[in-house]
Amino acid sequence: MTPPRIVATDLDGTLLTSARTVSPRTRDALRLARESGAEIVFVTARPPRGVRAVAEQAGVTGTAICSNGAIVYDLETDEITESLPLDPAAARRAALALAEALPGVGLAVETGRDVLVEAAYTRRVPEDLAFYREVTALFGTAEPPAGAAAGSLAGPVAGPVVKLLAHSPAHTADEMIAAVPAVLAGLAEITQSGESGLVEISAPGVTKAATLDRLCRARGVAAGEVVAFGDMPNDLAVLAYAGAGYAMANAHEAVLAAVSRRTLSNDEDGVAAVLERLYG
Repeated sequence: MTPPRIVATDLDGTLLTSARTVSPRTRDALRLARESGAEIVFVTARPPRGVRAVAEQAGVTGTAICSNGAIVYDLETDEITESLPLDPAAARRAALALAEALPGVGLAVETGRDVLVEAAYTRRVPEDLAFYREVTALFGTAEPPAGAAAGSLAGPVAGPVVKLLAHSPAHTADEMIAAVPAVLAGLAEITQSGESGLVEISAPGVTKAATLDRLCRARGVAAGEVVAFGDMPNDLAVLAYAGAGYAMANAHEAVLAAVSRRTLSNDEDGVAAVLERLYG
């Protein structure tokens, strides 16, 4: 079997340990794959700011797919090379639908560089505190400010709506998704990446798999030449797309039910175990 040309891997719950680190074994396995000619592509819900330090720890350079496919990011230059934001009107409608379906839900917007949060959005990621910007209302006016970039928020703060985030301490992510899909049909993609009570909304058609497919086509790489790893529902399309898609042993039950190939858990170096077989 010809070793895969692209290794597409999720980060949290997959490549990273539960302590959110890259183990020495995993770092060595990634180096082995690179030395065999493979390109390592992180495919993650994380924004760029949450990826660069991981890449340095893992010894990975090149391109990363961030924000569930809404951003393509150059790890070396710290440049966002492609952004696929939500239409502001669709984001506003989705926000209203979420607020109606889930009373008390907190909303925030990921712009790619920072996070705009309303008061009800109480979730905080410790390492991201410097990037949180509190606003009175995310969707306060009918139109974005003059001169704002495409996909910008309506309201006092300009910036693309890369992801709309909804957080509810009173619900699980599965419960939240079950409550709103019909309302958001056609408006947006809704998924979860692991944290309880958090769902993530992207522009229609924007998924990890769709962006990975464009990247592969640009490189002349067929889906059958990709090996992929993931643990959450937002990884399912990537695992189905790849010639060999592996579910982590610690994966969400929906992933374990849908994916036949398995590897060890993230804390048992499951990604490394497969890469060592493929490239050793």
